[in-house]
This record gives sequence, C-alpha cells and structure tokens, in this order.
Amino acid sequence: MNSLSSRLISLSVFAGTASFVTGAMATELQEIIVSADFRGLPVMSMPASLTVVDDQRIADRAAQHLEEILNIAPNVNFAAGASRGRFLQIRGIGERSQFVDPINPSVGVTIDDVDFSAIGNAGMLFDIDQVEILRGPQGTRFGASALAGMVNMRSKVPTDSFEARISSGYGNYDTWNTGAVISGPLTEGLLGRLAVQQNRSDGFIENTYLGRDDTNDRDEFSARGKLRWLASDDLSVDATLFYVNVDNGYDAFSLDNTRETLSDEPGRDRQETGVVSLKTVWDGLDVATLEITASREQSNLAYGYDEDWTYSSICDGLACEGWAYSSTDNYLRDRDSNQLDIRLVSKPGGELFGNSQWVAGVYYQGMDVDLDRHFFDWDLYAPAIFTSEYQTDNLAVYGQIQTALTEELELTVGGRFEQFDGDYTDSRAVAANPDENLWGGEISLRYQVSDRTMVYGLLSRGYKAGGVNGEALGKAEKNDFDQTVIDFLEQRLTFATESANNLELGLKGRYADDRLQLRLAAFYMDRNDVQLKGWYNEGPLFVGYIDNGASGVNYGLELETAFQANDRLSMFAGIGLLETEIQDFQVLVGNALVDKSGRDQAHAPGYQFNLGAEIALLDNLVALVEVEGKDSFYFSDSHDQQSGSYELLHARLTYRLDALELSAWGRNLTDENYPVRGFYFPNDPREFYTDDRAYIQLGDPRTYGVSASYTF
Repeated sequence: MNSLSSRLISLSVFAGTASFVTGAMATELQEIIVSADFRGLPVMSMPASLTVVDDQRIADRAAQHLEEILNIAPNVNFAAGASRGRFLQIRGIGERSQFVDPINPSVGVTIDDVDFSAIGNAGMLFDIDQVEILRGPQGTRFGASALAGMVNMRSKVPTDSFEARISSGYGNYDTWNTGAVISGPLTEGLLGRLAVQQNRSDGFIENTYLGRDDTNDRDEFSARGKLRWLASDDLSVDATLFYVNVDNGYDAFSLDNTRETLSDEPGRDRQETGVVSLKTVWDGLDVATLEITASREQSNLAYGYDEDWTYSSICDGLACEGWAYSSTDNYLRDRDSNQLDIRLVSKPGGELFGNSQWVAGVYYQGMDVDLDRHFFDWDLYAPAIFTSEYQTDNLAVYGQIQTALTEELELTVGGRFEQFDGDYTDSRAVAANPDENLWGGEISLRYQVSDRTMVYGLLSRGYKAGGVNGEALGKAEKNDFDQTVIDFLEQRLTFATESANNLELGLKGRYADDRLQLRLAAFYMDRNDVQLKGWYNEGPLFVGYIDNGASGVNYGLELETAFQANDRLSMFAGIGLLETEIQDFQVLVGNALVDKSGRDQAHAPGYQFNLGAEIALLDNLVALVEVEGKDSFYFSDSHDQQSGSYELLHARLTYRLDALELSAWGRNLTDENYPVRGFYFPNDPREFYTDDRAYIQLGDPRTYGVSASYTF
C-alpha cells in the first residue's frame, strides 16, 4: 500500500471533482432506487457500500454480459477459466473456478429475484434496467450465498403505454448482436413485455493447429417475457419466463501464454437455462404488504476443455518425442432449483411501537445438481466417467426492524437463521451429509447530519455453508498417490462453515446544488474458518480441494463520486483500496506442508479505479472516455504466481436524433494484455513437463464497433 500512496492521493483529488452517473446531460444528478433493499431505498440513503450500474452505463460500454461492467465497481474482481468471467470476488472474497466438487458461492447473483449463483453465463445484460453490486455480507437479505456481497440484476418491467425498440451492433472479430423489445398494455389491467436478443462473436483466439479463429467463439441467446396483472387496487401479480441458451467455445489457454492455441480438441462452455417465476403482492392487510415470490429454474451445463492444450504429434521429430499426451475433460451438469420467499413488509400505520418499520419472512430453496464427468483415467489408461449427486435444502427465517430514534438518527437491526442440509454421493463411493445451522444479520446506525450529508456505522455478519471434497480424495486413491497425500486429503473430506464479521463506516452526501455526489466507506472484515482453494499435482495429475484456514482479514476503502459540472460535462470516479491476509493455511507441496500465512488472498488487488468524463460536443453528440485500472494480484491461494497491474482505456461517441441512437465504441483501445485467470503447473511436453510456471488466460483485446437503436 505504501508504494501506491502518491498514485492514490492523485486519484482521490480527481475523484473529488468527478461524477459517478453518466447519461443525459443535466444540471442535477438523478436519484437511483435500490431494489435489493426490502423497501427500495435511494442509493444515497442506504447505510451500506454499493454500486448501481444503470441501463445507460451498460449501453455506454456496449456491454453484453455482466463481466464487462464489473470493473466499474470498487473492490470487485472476477475470474474466468471459461468463456466468460462467471466467478466473482468482492473485497477479495470469492471462488475462482468449479470443476468436480460442488461449491457454495461467496458472491451470489440474482436476476429478477431468482438465484443464479454459480451459473453466471446467464448474466446477459440486454433489457436490464440496472445492476446493483452490494459489498460486504448480506446476511439478512440474501443469506448463505452472500458472505462477501451480492449482485442483484433487475430487468425492465412492462409499461402502461406502448413501447418498442430494436437494436443492432457490429464489431471486429466478426462480432454482432441484434435485439428487439416490445412492451405495453395487452388488455384492461394486463401489461406485457418481451425482450429477445442474439449475441455472436468469433472470439479472440486463433487456433494455429486447426487453422481456425472461432474455437473460443460466443453464441449467446436470451429471451425474457414478463406479464403484470393489476388484478385490483390491492393485488398485483408479476409472471416472468426467462430463457438463455449459451453455446460458447472454450479454447483460451496457450502453452506460450498468447492468443494462439494448439488444441486439437477445443472445449465448450454451454448453458441452457429456463426459469419461470411468479411474484404476488397483496396490499389488503391493514398493517403490512404480503409479498410471495416462487420460482423454478432448470439448467443444463456443459463445460469442457482440451486438457493438454495441444496435439498428440507436437513432439514428433523433436527431443521430446514420446512425451506428449492427449486428453479432454468434460463436465455435464443438470441443475434443478425451486425457490419460495414469503414476507410481510410493514406499511404506514403498521409500525411496531409507533415508530418501527419491520419485515418478517421465510425462505426455502431446494436444489439438485447431477454431474457426469467424461475424462481420461490415467490409472486405467482409458476414457472414464465419474458421476455425483448433490441435493441441498435451505430453510430460513429472517426479519428486520428500522427504528427512528430521533428525527436524524435511525437504527436498523436484521437477522437470519438458516438450516442447511446436504446429501452428497458419487461413483467412487464417497458420501457425506453436511448439516448445519447458520445465522447472520446486521446492525446499522444512520445519522442525517444535514439535508445533504448522511453518515452511518454498520456491523454485519455473513456466512457460507461447508461442503465436500469428494473428488480430490477419490482421485488420489484411484491413482495411487502417496499415502501421505491420501491421508492429507482424507482429513479434508469435508470443510467447515465460514463466517465473516464486517465493520463499516461510511459517508454519503449531495453538494453543489445536487450536482456533486460523494460516497465513502471504510471497512474491516474478520473471517473465521476461511474456505481457501488448494491444489496438489503430480505431473499431469492434479487435484483441487477446499480447506479451512483459521482466519483471515480484509480491510480497505471505497470511494465513488459524481460531478455534473454543467449541462454539457459530467465526470465520474470509483476507487477501491484493499488489504488482505491469509492466516494459518497450509498447502501440500511434495511431501511437505508449506505455510501460506501472512500472504495476500487470491484475486484481491490492492487497488482498483474507474475514472472518466462525458461531454456533450453538440446538442445531440456526446463523447465518453473512461480509464480503469487494477493492481497485481495472486492467481491462487496455493501458489505465489501473480498477475501484473494494468490500465484499460474505453471510449464511446453517441449521436442521438429523436428516436434514433447511433454509437461508435471501443474497449481496451491501447490493446493491453491482462489476465483474467491463472494456473501454475507443468503442461509443456517440449520442456518434458518441467515447466513449473504460470499459465494465464488473457482478457479481451482491443475491441471496437458500431451500434444503433430505434425506439418506437
């Protein structure tokens, strides 16, 4: 952190005169309502650190998927190892991959109140109204999927008047998209909305062995239909049908750490998901509003890759002849999830003790995940299939009370008690039944210093259920690993629940006649029984497992600011500072335990920033320029390979004429090479598998294009 001081001070000075929200030129900044809160509070009134990315900001980046806007938010990172960055980290906490064993995410994702955690390919941004990124434990509202934070995506709702829009775009790497939206009244009291989009790209990889430039392609289709029935003055019913079909290639790793691969059997990263959800709101009670949300989600997931990243004859005629191997690894998952959330939200006249608003609810989620893994078994020296079944049931009760202690001071107390039951079995005769009682919540004090300034203090607790390392132990036994390795993994067949206590102090203010917004938060998180990913490998054989460190700490600052200088110029900034530390975590290297205590946690950059400005060059011509940057970070908790720091430049020029909008855009205009995932193991037969070094997956190179939309 000390080496960053001068840079961070200069960023903070800039941020003091910058803006956070871009869009239509105005002399006042717009108020944003956060739907992730039980009552829909304005972002400037919530006693918590969060970022809201609205539909205009999504359009400014020509963003198609959630990964393309995450770097806007301070202290938020992601990992790929797939066609998209679908594993998220907030404040340095979060998973980075999933292979065989089931995972419980530290950062959850919801879309229209449906839990999409761990299936992030569904995070398409077409017709999304806003994305809310909540930092810190969300123990009351979201429970076990939100130890580190939550990403809440909200799509646009049916309108009470006719509205339609068509859009299309084209870019380099043969990238194109087209979409359409229609919304409005269907009959008396019934509104509807339909949004459909197709997004395609050849991707950014050239497979020189196969002579193809589309082995890492993107083929993403989404459709969402919504109905809103206004049955009476007291009753409304919202029905949503959502379908996403992602059929992406996955050929991202090169033996030479370039965008030129040698794979003879490129992988795939597929997801087909169908969701039906129903939300009923009844306002017929005197004291409270009844909200019932029920949903069913079914997903078919297929993830696979060329395990050797090359072809079997690569060593023909070379000194390494006979060393090369060839295999693939494919994971086919079927996931079924049922969710039910019933809550009462007090309304005026229903307060407790005359001044306390309240919420009380019950939540249930039942999920079944079946895995078929098709891989090459080195012990049998033949193709093999591994299967597992994992059923989980989560039942929770939760509540929250907001009490106005004085006109300026408000106290909020919330809590959640959750019962988690799991049942795991697999084809290697490994079985486990994790069964836990979990709890979390928050206490916050919000003080309105003046009409323009609010300060708050927050103490929150989050939790994440334990789980099973069945594949690691079974694979080690089947492949005759050394007994010390088997003993080590046997002691880690299951891992314990992790909890995190978060202390946060913040300030939010609106100044200069509502032209300047400032949001500042300082936090300290104390993690207990930290769940950390470890790896053990012997040549081409490797196993991954989750272990518990005794504890860990994560602390830092988050600053977001917005300044509307005049009716033509706005500026924005978001800055995150982060310090992390692993405590009492050991990994097995050979036959020795190596202590990683005192080291930074993985995917936890020491700083992040996003700075930019938007200027109206003419009445209907707007230019946007922004720069984002990130400090170096470790790829894994089990080895010491790191990324480099980097900065990316983005720009957009938009012309608006009545209902027509035309844009030219570019991302990563300086064509920076930056990593979005890294592994460390030997995999190059040309070096006789002695190449212990980091292999990285590169993020998107320079991309640019044009887009157009017309609103009827």
